[in-house]
Amino acid sequence: MSAREQQQAQPPPAAPPEAGELDAGNRYEAVVPHWFYCKVTDSRERWVPFSTQDSERLEEAHGSGRDKEDLVVPTSGGRYDVHLKKRQRVAVYWEEEVSEVRRCTWFYKGDKDNKYIPYSETFSKELEEAYMIAVTLDEWKKKLESPSREIIILHNPKLMVHYHPVATSDDWGSTPTEQGRPRTVKRGVENIAVEIPNGEPLQIDHLVFVVHGIGPACDIRFRSIVQCVNDFRNVSLSMLQAHFKKAQEQQQIGRVEFLPVNWHSSLHSTGVDVDLERITLPSINRLRHFINDTILDVFFYNSSTYCQTIVDTVASEMNRLYQLFLQRNPLFKGGVSIAGHSLGSLILFDLLTNQKAAPEEDEHNEEVRALRWCMDPWGTPTALARFLCTEKNLKEMGIPLGPRMKILHYISSKEETQVCLLTDDARNCQYRDVGLGQVSANYPQLNYKPTIFFAFGSPIGMFLTVRGVKRINPNYSLPTCKGFFNIFHPFDPVAYRIEPMIVPDLEFEPMLLPHHKGRKRMHLELKEGLTRMSVDLKNNLLGSLRVAWQSFTRAPLPAVEAASTDAETEADASVEKQPDETPPAVKEEAPLINVGRLNGGNRIDYVLQEKPIESFNEYLFALQGHLCYWESEDTVLLVLKEIYQTQGITLDQPLPGSQ
Repeated sequence: MSAREQQQAQPPPAAPPEAGELDAGNRYEAVVPHWFYCKVTDSRERWVPFSTQDSERLEEAHGSGRDKEDLVVPTSGGRYDVHLKKRQRVAVYWEEEVSEVRRCTWFYKGDKDNKYIPYSETFSKELEEAYMIAVTLDEWKKKLESPSREIIILHNPKLMVHYHPVATSDDWGSTPTEQGRPRTVKRGVENIAVEIPNGEPLQIDHLVFVVHGIGPACDIRFRSIVQCVNDFRNVSLSMLQAHFKKAQEQQQIGRVEFLPVNWHSSLHSTGVDVDLERITLPSINRLRHFINDTILDVFFYNSSTYCQTIVDTVASEMNRLYQLFLQRNPLFKGGVSIAGHSLGSLILFDLLTNQKAAPEEDEHNEEVRALRWCMDPWGTPTALARFLCTEKNLKEMGIPLGPRMKILHYISSKEETQVCLLTDDARNCQYRDVGLGQVSANYPQLNYKPTIFFAFGSPIGMFLTVRGVKRINPNYSLPTCKGFFNIFHPFDPVAYRIEPMIVPDLEFEPMLLPHHKGRKRMHLELKEGLTRMSVDLKNNLLGSLRVAWQSFTRAPLPAVEAASTDAETEADASVEKQPDETPPAVKEEAPLINVGRLNGGNRIDYVLQEKPIESFNEYLFALQGHLCYWESEDTVLLVLKEIYQTQGITLDQPLPGSQ
C-alpha cells in the first residue's frame, strides 16, 4: 500500500522558477482570509463571498478578539447582521433562513458546478500550518486527512490536490484511499475564480419601499419579492456608477436603499387557504392551487374582510420598516418614496388617496385649519360640517371675513359635486371622485409623506374605470404625495394608462422611456425611419399628381401670356411648398400636454422600449412584459433620475427624449 501511495503521490517535475521559490525558506507569507456565507437555493448550497468592504469589517472585528462575545457586525448595506460568535448571517428587515458564515482561507473545487468550496475554519488552520512547515523546511508531499476522511496532498505551492474517499471493504473494515478523480486545492481567495464586489456606499440618500403584486412569486423564475428587489438594487448601483459618476466623485450622493414589503404571507396565514382547500376540486390539481395562491389575491382585495387585512399589513409593514430603518440609520435625512408592482400599485394608490395631510402643516392658517376640520379624507364636506359651518358659527370661531367667505363658498361648491356623485346619471357631472367604488375599509395612515409614487405594470386605470370613475379631476393630487409615475411595458397585459382619464378629449402617446445607453433601440429607429419615409413618399406622390391634374385640366390661354406665367409661378410655388407640409404624426416637437396636478403638472405615463426579439411576437412575450421591471435598466434609471432631481442632482449627460 505504501508503494502504491508513493507512486501516486509523485508530482510532475517542477519548473525551475518553482524550484528557486522553494529554496527560499523565509518566503512564507500568511494567507489573507476572506469571509463567505452559505446561501441555500433549492436544497443546494452555494458559498458567496462578502464584499471587500464587509469582509474587512468582519476581519477587523475578528482580530479585535471580541468575537468570543456576541458581537454583531452589519453587512450588505445594513440589511444583514453577522453574529461573529455564532458565525451566523441574519436578515434585518424581513424573514429569511439564517446563513452560516465562515472565515475562509483554503478552498477545494466542487464536483457538481466546479465552484470552489471553503474548508472549515478548523481544518483550514491545519492546512495552513502544514503549508507553513512545508515552505519553511522545503519538505513537500505532505498528506493530511480531513475530519470527513478525505485526503489532501501538498505536492508543492502550485500543486495541491484533494481526493474524495473511496472505501475499500475487507474483513478488517474499510480504509480510505486516494482513489478517484483528484480535485484542485487553492490557498487564498485571490487564487480562485470568484467575483468579489467592492461594497455599497455607506451614505443613503433616499429610501424606497417596494410592494409586490399577486402571488408569492414576482418574476418568471418564481423568485420572491426579496430576491427581485435585490436585483433592482444591484441595477441601481450600476446605474449610479454609469450616469451619476460626477456626483459620486464629488461625494454629493451615496445610494438609494430599496426594501421589500411582503403582504402575501400575512394574507394566506389567516386560514383562508384551509377553507379554500375544502372546496377545491381534485382535478387539474396544480393549476387550481396556482389560481388559489395567485389569481385569487385580486378577489381577496375586493373583499371588505380581506382588503382590510391587506391594507393593514402593507401600511403597518412600511411603518415598521421605516422606524427600524431610522433606528439603524440615525443620521438619515433623506426622503421616502414607494413603488408597487401590479396589484401592489393599486393597494398603494388606495392607501395614498386615503391619507390625511399632516396636522402640523399650515397650523397658523385659520382657513386651512377650519377646512381640515370640516372635510372628510376626500375633501368633501361632512354632514356635521354642513350643519355647523354657517357664517355665524365661523365668525364665533374667530375666523376673519375673507377666509370665512372662502370656506362657505368652498363648502357650497363641494356640496354640488357631492350631489352629482351620488346621482346615477353620470352625464350631469364632469368628474367622479377617485375614491368612488373603493372597498369599504379603514385605511391606516403612514408615518411619513412619500416623495414619489412609482407604479410598475399597474392596473390602477382599469380598476378606477370598473369602480365607475370616468374622469380624474385635473386639479386632483394625492394628499401627501406630489409625484406619481405610471411605468409599463408596451406588451404588459395587466398595465393600463392614467393620462387619458385626466385628458379624455385628446389622443396622445405615453412618454417613451429613453434607453439607458442614450438612444432608441435600433429596431424602433428603423421602424420610425420607414414610417417617415413612407409618409414623405406619399406626400410627394400626391403633390405630383395634384400638379399634373391641374396642368391637364387648365385651359390654354395663348392671348394672355402674363396671366399664364403668373399661374405657372403659383403652381411652382405650391409644388415647392408641398413637401414641407408634414402631418402632425411626423412632427418632432409635440405640443405640451397638461395632464393635471397628479404628478405636479408633469407627464405620468411612461412606456418602456421593447427589445428586438420581443417585437416579433407580442403575445409570446406578454407574461415576460409584466415581470420585466426588476431587471430593467431603463426603469431603474427613471426612478433614480426622478429621486435625485428632487435633491437638485441631475444625470451626467441628459438622455435624449427625457422630460
